[in-house]
Amino acid sequence: MAPAVPLALLALVALLAPGLGVALPSCDYPAHLWCSSWEIAVACQAESRCANLSRRAAAPVELSLYYESLCPACREFLVQQLFPTWLLLPAEALNITLVPYGNAEERNVSGKWDFQCQHGPEECLGNMIETCLMHEAEDFGTYFPVIFCMESGSSVTKNLEACLQIYAPQLDGGRIAACVQGDTGAALMHRNAQLTDALNPPHNYVPWIVVNGKHTDELQAQAQTSLLQLICRLYQGEKPKACGGSGAPEPLASCRR
Repeated sequence: MAPAVPLALLALVALLAPGLGVALPSCDYPAHLWCSSWEIAVACQAESRCANLSRRAAAPVELSLYYESLCPACREFLVQQLFPTWLLLPAEALNITLVPYGNAEERNVSGKWDFQCQHGPEECLGNMIETCLMHEAEDFGTYFPVIFCMESGSSVTKNLEACLQIYAPQLDGGRIAACVQGDTGAALMHRNAQLTDALNPPHNYVPWIVVNGKHTDELQAQAQTSLLQLICRLYQGEKPKACGGSGAPEPLASCRR
């Protein structure tokens, strides 16, 4: 016969973790220690039972998206996963970096940078417009809705003015056009090329998603399946309201070299 479990211990477990009974796989601590620190409470998913603990400020999850403006899978990820997740989460939970270049190639012709893109000159123009938009706007909250608008429309390269009018009327479309046509745009695209070429491991498709400085097949698949769920799991601060759950659509495809 198995030894009897003391009633006092059962009561303690029921009090601290009703409905759980055992620690979660990521929790290596007995129930009576779950509220001894905020880190342990997070690991054991006992935050709601540890209201008296002070919450340490947590760093946002860092997500970098390496993409190209006309890649269907890139557009789908940006429009259906990245933008909605950004809208739902506070800035302290998620920080996004966009690098439009993807599978493009560059060469120096008579001292000027020339770019060849996977989906042709129109894509190079789209990459350049979005890069110059980011340069002129500077603030992510200003330019990301404009990029979302461009990527969700029928033509990435022809929707800039309309998208500016809707989301960022304070920006000067003429300054963005001057950047695209001048040396500044080429220099910015060269920097995107350098950032993309420096990826470790090297990218072999886009969208290429880097989370907290890392790219793995597992992180990529999770991000493309349910980005909100992934960010909610990785964020170590107090969970935002949006982290109550999210759907899980089929993983998106890729634009391979």
